[in-house]
Amino acid sequence: MTGETESANPMRIVKIELDERSLARATADIEHERKVAVYDLLEENCFEPVGAGEGPFELRLSIVERRLVFEVRREGGEPVGQVHLSMTPFRKIIKDYFMLCESYYDAIRNAAPAQIETVDMARRSMHNEGSDILRERLQDKIHLDENTARRLFTLICSFHLR
Repeated sequence: MTGETESANPMRIVKIELDERSLARATADIEHERKVAVYDLLEENCFEPVGAGEGPFELRLSIVERRLVFEVRREGGEPVGQVHLSMTPFRKIIKDYFMLCESYYDAIRNAAPAQIETVDMARRSMHNEGSDILRERLQDKIHLDENTARRLFTLICSFHLR
């Protein structure tokens, strides 16, 4: 899965690729969220690999030996480097997030608006917590703004369920 876009901000991702072999099978709802996250990420993001100089950047995400790999290149393919993160700190929050997503999608189909809103608020809170963990884990390696971290967390969730 890939996506590309252009913008004047040089400290950004202009192309993203998700390693298809690393991706978990997804429901239609999860696949939709994945595509929206890629689209939104490419439309607006702040991505600054520490010490890399100016971008723009291309990003490939994959899972290698239970580690999340951020493979960063300059636009056009020149390698910048890789960042490896253990998935362990993300496992519980991703599991809880997916349980809330299932509840949310069920609520959309069957529940009253107040119930939908309650589940959605919990889902968003869990998503924010996951993106905060991502920013903390990357703080000395890649600087991200809040929205970029949120969208990347959505994509990281794509790799988790097997």
